[in-house]
Amino acid sequence: MMRKDLGVQPAVFPMPVLMIAAYDENGVADVMNAAWGMISDHDKIALFIDEDHKTTKNIRKVKAFTVSIADRDHMDVADFYGIASGNTMPDKFEKSGYHVEKSTHVNAPIVTEFPVTLECELAEIVETENLHAVVGTIVNVSADEKVLSENGKVDPLKLNALIFDQFQSGYYVATEKAGQAWNAGKELMKAVQGTEA
Repeated sequence: MMRKDLGVQPAVFPMPVLMIAAYDENGVADVMNAAWGMISDHDKIALFIDEDHKTTKNIRKVKAFTVSIADRDHMDVADFYGIASGNTMPDKFEKSGYHVEKSTHVNAPIVTEFPVTLECELAEIVETENLHAVVGTIVNVSADEKVLSENGKVDPLKLNALIFDQFQSGYYVATEKAGQAWNAGKELMKAVQGTEA
């Protein structure tokens, strides 16, 4: 089997499709699509979005934001939020026809159409030569009951979360559970530990 050099590219898959929403200083909601974000601690999320975004400017001013997970049912609007810039289309939220309600936990809007939302307070903005990250403290996670399993947790197969592909710029969804974390490697661990005894 031959390997081929592909050059420098952001070659990580899967990436989330996140809807980041914040109010401006006048209480007007804005939302953007971002794939470069991840959990950075048990109660922290880091969003690698630059200063030029209207949403980033709003977060700086208001010190709160929400992060919703985009799903297959709302892919068209989620993608629209990535195409339209709040800097040049200040009413893009209204043009989408979607709805917001104010979080009861932070001063930020929840886009009600998206089924899972992290409600966050701004923890810090990290700016270095190589990094610009908006870090939020997760104050609450709210979810539509239709995506919950019997144990009250989000079921990924019911959520149908969009996955962004940076290789081909595609959207995908996970359709199958492949295994159980902290269990799939147990037999190998036992075998390795047995050889070390």
